[in-house]
Amino acid sequence: MMRRMDLSPSVYEHAAAVIGRTPWEVSRDPELLFAGHAAAYRLYRHTPIMPGIDIYNLEAEAYGAKVENPGGTGIPAISKPICRSAADLLELEPLNPRIAGRIPMVIQVATRLAKAFPETQVRVPVSGPFSIASNLVGFETLLCDVAAQPDVVAAALMHLVRGQLAFTEEIREHGLDIAFFESAACPPLLSPANFRRLELPALKALLGGMAEILGHPVPCIIGGDTAPILDAMLETGTSYVVAPYETNQEVFVRKIWDRTDIRIRVNTGSEIISRGPWEAIQADADRILRIVAGRPNVCMGTGALPYETPPENVLRLMDYVRER
Repeated sequence: MMRRMDLSPSVYEHAAAVIGRTPWEVSRDPELLFAGHAAAYRLYRHTPIMPGIDIYNLEAEAYGAKVENPGGTGIPAISKPICRSAADLLELEPLNPRIAGRIPMVIQVATRLAKAFPETQVRVPVSGPFSIASNLVGFETLLCDVAAQPDVVAAALMHLVRGQLAFTEEIREHGLDIAFFESAACPPLLSPANFRRLELPALKALLGGMAEILGHPVPCIIGGDTAPILDAMLETGTSYVVAPYETNQEVFVRKIWDRTDIRIRVNTGSEIISRGPWEAIQADADRILRIVAGRPNVCMGTGALPYETPPENVLRLMDYVRER
């Protein structure tokens, strides 16, 4: 008998589809953002609720980057970098989360969701420093700076930590929690050696500071091929990690098998659950169940559900996993 576990779908732009609106519309309107995530929760009863659509744009926009309407059901994106190099990041004033961009709106919506659904968790999406830097500088330029000016990049990442800690303080003052995301820093985009050298000091400072503010360790959610950087991720003191679909999940889980104090979320492929057929969805779920069989403190995730994901696919998978 395989160990029973829950499915934790990640709902962002998919919340707009649930109410029949575009990601752009919902991302800019607090009433629609609340309505979309409330409707998604009533549908899936998932935890946590993480109110947002284009979650990696939030801080970059607050620093002055412009988010463009992609049209149709596309996900809003930063139109162009506002910094010429990583050195320019050192000149930025830290975020003031009470007035910066859409941050106050997202906190307001999260507060409403927490009051409306006290039985579940609500976590405000917060980005890591490398993800913010890649949006502000541009990914190719930032990688060139990693090669040519690594010390400047390290200093710039640490500089961005200050604003994220202020963001965390504001979230705590509203009685909310955090979902932390840093997928731009994953291999092969950033090598494991550069992750440890440049990213890890800022990550440890940020997650350590967040844990001190909130009174508990913060989940460290990094997408991509993360098995090669798992040991470094654990040095942040996190108590929750994700084995993304893009990595060798069996290797990832075995590396952390004995650390049962740390919760592992093993993600199924978002395109599989979005497109099906059911036989493919079931087969991938069975694969994950085999990988984690006998290991406590695990759950299954979906990655970010694509906008067009049929809700019946998610609901059927949730039922299937809970019956194992």
